[in-house]
Amino acid sequence: MKRFGRLPLIALALAAVIGPAQADFASCVSGLRSHALGQGISGATFDRMMSGVTPDMKIIEAMSAQPEFRTPIWDYLATLVDDQKIAEGRAMLARHASVLARIEQAYGVDRHTVVAVWGVESDFGQVPGRWSLPQALSTAACFGTRRREFFRTELVSTMKIVQRGDLDAEKLRGSWAGAFGHTQFIPSTYLRLAVDFDGDGRRDLVDSIPDALASTANYLKRSGWITGASWGYEVRLPAGYAGPSGRTGKQDLASWAGRGITRIDGSALSGLPAAGLLLPAGRNGPAFLVTKNFDAAYAYNAAESYALAISILSDRLRGRPGIRTPWPTDDRGLSRAERKELQERLVRAGYDVGKPDGAIGPLTRAAIKDVEAKLGMPQTGRAGGKVFDSLR
Repeated sequence: MKRFGRLPLIALALAAVIGPAQADFASCVSGLRSHALGQGISGATFDRMMSGVTPDMKIIEAMSAQPEFRTPIWDYLATLVDDQKIAEGRAMLARHASVLARIEQAYGVDRHTVVAVWGVESDFGQVPGRWSLPQALSTAACFGTRRREFFRTELVSTMKIVQRGDLDAEKLRGSWAGAFGHTQFIPSTYLRLAVDFDGDGRRDLVDSIPDALASTANYLKRSGWITGASWGYEVRLPAGYAGPSGRTGKQDLASWAGRGITRIDGSALSGLPAAGLLLPAGRNGPAFLVTKNFDAAYAYNAAESYALAISILSDRLRGRPGIRTPWPTDDRGLSRAERKELQERLVRAGYDVGKPDGAIGPLTRAAIKDVEAKLGMPQTGRAGGKVFDSLR
């Protein structure tokens, strides 16, 4: 006779009296349990971690709304590389200077890039994530329209972390995709690349800043980071440029110079190995020559907008200027401070947007749409410069 563990038996019994979605989830969890046991997870560990877990379909909504792919790049960078982030990042550089120096020595990755990843991933630990990993990963594994095998693997990896005693289950809270800790490692990446840098015998990316930052440096090193090399820099294209482009189409600087490309200040190209020409908003927007170090940042979260945010923020933390070429839009993106001010002005105008915090949610978007309608603008719900300026 086929035998089931305690949790699947309970789940199957509940399936008869609860809704179809929960019944499907119960059946799926039973399958996940069988798979997990086949991967070395004990029944006790699985049952304990999945006890009381219910699906949250907001996770499925989040899967199709990743900002790296849906947000205009000028909005994306405006919130991730703003004055507030730069100030906070410089404070972190000063506060953790000693450990960052040791990380540079151990892994060859500069402190500015490591701190930039920290700032973009979790706002320096201030935004760790809202979901328990068992809930997020089981929901995605059972109801996601794609990559179900990926999420099933990450759920098993989460259980391995707990079963091995690396972290307690209640510490594992993160994103809808299962990324957790200060620098948002997914569980399988944690198992491969997390390091114990503070020497306490545990790889703790949740409560140990040294472990989290060193693990990030280890990840970048293993992704091909070249010590002492630049990620790249902004360049100027000649008028009517119609040549090749693309992050992966790397050529030497002489080839790019031969096509009339210069540094952004008009000086000759120099100081880079082979590089690709990145045009994140097309030929009418900013252009960058990017190296293998940019590719290492891209490996952390496979989106060019993400890698560019890391790269530009690391430059700003070094004291270098930001992007000089205007984005091809007449409706600029807003910093977090400006988004908060936008919400405050909406409240004063009589709209309910909840507590102004700079996070643009459904209430804020609905209020913006109403303002746009009154101004005769397309109703997008986007927090952009035009709406912001009109409320000022």
